[in-house]
Amino acid sequence: MAHGGAGVFLVIQLFSVVSFINWLNDICHSEKYAERCHIQVVLISIAAYVTSIVGCIMMYVLYAPKLSCRLNILFITLTLILLQLMTFVSVHPKVRAGYLVAGLMGVYIVFLCWCAIRSEPQTEICNQKAELATGSDWLTIVSFVFAILVIVIATFSTGIDSKCFQFKKKSEVASDDDVPYGYGFFHFVFAVGSMYFGMLFIGWDAHKSMQRWTIDVGWASTWVRVVNEWLAALVYSKNIQIFNFTEWVKSQNLYLARIIIDLK
Repeated sequence: MAHGGAGVFLVIQLFSVVSFINWLNDICHSEKYAERCHIQVVLISIAAYVTSIVGCIMMYVLYAPKLSCRLNILFITLTLILLQLMTFVSVHPKVRAGYLVAGLMGVYIVFLCWCAIRSEPQTEICNQKAELATGSDWLTIVSFVFAILVIVIATFSTGIDSKCFQFKKKSEVASDDDVPYGYGFFHFVFAVGSMYFGMLFIGWDAHKSMQRWTIDVGWASTWVRVVNEWLAALVYSKNIQIFNFTEWVKSQNLYLARIIIDLK
């Protein structure tokens, strides 16, 4: 049950990240902030793409130094392909989401790919962490603290703002009696977040003991991260297509309605 709950938390966290990126993009392209934030959007988009590309290059250097590291080469190459596909979807004429959302999602999937490769067993030759690791790996400690912060932020932000998972029309007027958070949903997210936190200690494999100073290490952890990365790209592409296609259909309907009114 803990494995399933941890998987649910990853999906919830994924939808939360995609929802936040879309919200940020809508704010930056709104009529109120479009002209004011134009330069900032361009700079953030460029920085996001540069970070993603540099991250992939560094992963090639650190985790795929030899041609025999085929699995790591496959993971990194697929990440680059996903980055290109998300960019293509975002700039499609019927979508026009811009480079900001694709760039930020690119940073996110590159981070997931890095986490997946670092979760590989330290006995692997292609994992440079095995050669550089000492008795107390400072990077492991930093990753552990960062994981705690991510879990806390995702739990509270998603648990409080449960409306990102509700398929209601934006035109609906909120009632004064509406509560901006749900107690049940918050406790549910907190519970599955705790399950995910427990999976970090056992590396998603309850039948295998973890070595000292190792957190979220093992092939099970690696494949969970990889699948999460692929699912992130799929959810983003489908979400951005559906949302922008709906907006495009609405604009076309308004255009046709104006033509009919003019003809009358």
